[in-house]
Amino acid sequence: MYAGDHNPPHFHLRGPNSRALVDIVTLEVIAGQASRSDLEEARTWARRAENQAVLIAERRRLNERE
Repeated sequence: MYAGDHNPPHFHLRGPNSRALVDIVTLEVIAGQASRSDLEEARTWARRAENQAVLIAERRRLNERE
């Protein structure tokens, strides 16, 4: 995530075969491309409640001025 980043809330997925933006809520790729394995690993990580809370808190922290 980056400060002042555009909506919808998302995280950046980067890997050897992936460069994508993933929606925090739906966990769908909203831009770019991701390998199936990288996307599944990211979704598994993001589905954990504690990690979802981290993503949302970090988004708020970075975009407090919005």
